[in-house]
Amino acid sequence: MARISLDPPRTLLLRLGEWYSRRRFGTVLDPGKAYAHNTRVLRSVLRFESGIDRWKKVDPALKHLAVMVSAMRIGCAWCVDFGYWEAEELGLPVEKIRRVANWREHRDAFTEVESLVMDYAEAMTTTPPTVTDELGAALRERLGEEALVELTTMIAVENLRSRVNSALGLTSQGFSDHCAVPAARAGQA
Repeated sequence: MARISLDPPRTLLLRLGEWYSRRRFGTVLDPGKAYAHNTRVLRSVLRFESGIDRWKKVDPALKHLAVMVSAMRIGCAWCVDFGYWEAEELGLPVEKIRRVANWREHRDAFTEVESLVMDYAEAMTTTPPTVTDELGAALRERLGEEALVELTTMIAVENLRSRVNSALGLTSQGFSDHCAVPAARAGQA
């Protein structure tokens, strides 16, 4: 149960956000409803998120794996649920996504770079962060400095999202119910 009302004051910004959210995602996102209790925060988050959408130095699949690892590590049910839907939108293989939670046990399902990215996401999400010089160097060598900065920031952004959503008590909104991942998970041995 959410720790904040998901029925915020009806402002013009909220109504515009609801229209856009329904158009893009098929429903109004609960984090948007939560942020709508503070118009300045909502406006800032919307500007920030629209800027993030323009970051293109890291392969979207790598970025998504990092985001999913961070969300799972923090335990944000809303982010993980939405992440399954995003994975399907990106066309990522179901087998890979359902193994992210236990990726170390399924290393053969991931490339070396994917494993490095997920290791980095875990190390960044741990409190305090446990990123080593060796891990940073390995990623810098494979991705380049611009992409490493983007990946690092993306993981930090997901930490922000996951921690806010978890603290506000936001849970699954049913996104994963509308994609192929849950059925595939049910058949997993």
